[in-house]
Parts: sequence; C-alpha cells; structure tokens
Amino acid sequence: MRCVWCDSEYTFTGGERISFEDLFSKLEAFDCPLVEVTGGEPLAQKNVFPFIVELCDRGYEVLIETGGYVSTEGVDARAKIILDVKCPASGEAERNYWPNLERLRPNIDEVKFVVADINDFDFAKEIISRYELENRANEILISPVFGNDMRDLAEAVSQSGLRMRFNLQMHKFIWGANTRGV
Repeated sequence: MRCVWCDSEYTFTGGERISFEDLFSKLEAFDCPLVEVTGGEPLAQKNVFPFIVELCDRGYEVLIETGGYVSTEGVDARAKIILDVKCPASGEAERNYWPNLERLRPNIDEVKFVVADINDFDFAKEIISRYELENRANEILISPVFGNDMRDLAEAVSQSGLRMRFNLQMHKFIWGANTRGV
C-alpha cells in the first residue's frame, strides 16, 4: 500500500507492506499512548523523520531507540532519544557518532551501554566522564550482554558511585535470546 501523505510504503512486522494511515489505524487499535521506534537503526530509514513528526503531532509519547551511529539532529524535539553507545567488545565502537552525546537532553533522553565485560564497563565510565553524561542524560543504563555472568559487572556498577542503572534485557529472560517481535 502506498501512503498518500508521504508517497512511501512501510513494512510492518512480518513483512506486510503498510501505509502511514494503515499503520496509525493499527496503533490506535492498541489504545496505547506510547510508541517506540526501534529495530536495527531506525534513523537510517528514509522516511522515519516525518513518521516521528506525525506520531508526535497525533499526541503519542515517542521513544527513539537508536544505535548511535546516525545523527539524531533531525529528530523531532518532542521525541525521547534512547542512545546506544557501542562498547569495544561489540566490534562497533568506531561507529559511534559522538556529537549525538552532546545533543542529549538532561530531563528527557537516555544513554545505554551494552557491556560484555569489565573492560567495556571501564570504557563506559570513560565516556560518561568525558561527555559529562551524568549531567547530560536523564538516565544512564548499563545493559549486560545476555548470557554472560553478570555478578562482577553488577558489583562494579553498584560500587562505581555513578548515577546509573543496571538494565537487564528482560525480554530475553522471558521469551529467550533469539525470539523476535516481542
């Protein structure tokens, strides 16, 4: 289906093609005022920016969970950013787009570090300090890689003295690490 509003097509979960208007009809049927735009890198999608604007215009609370390597500059200011900073063990740390950290808003946005080990946690602490994230982000989330022993990391977080939360990927505990669409 083609969206008259922006002359674009959208893929809904499961590969079904859907227009903006059909998508909004589905969203309205959920009767939920919160929409999170995520999956891969949503900001790399050609028409995500007008989609975010339309969500905000329609009164939704909008969360954008971004991988952190595409600029957040064009995101509607009404949307909340959840910015993922790639740590060294991910093999993607060089992809981080550092100016995104300077745009974080202290009462709105969150920054998330997915950490595999203590070295990643040390990297996270360095970035938190360098970019003054305790003052720049509403929340700092430390998310351990699923399946790793979390005890040492949990202890390090609790002993750090930094304003951060230990953030488990609950969906993986509930539905399993490889389940999609939950």
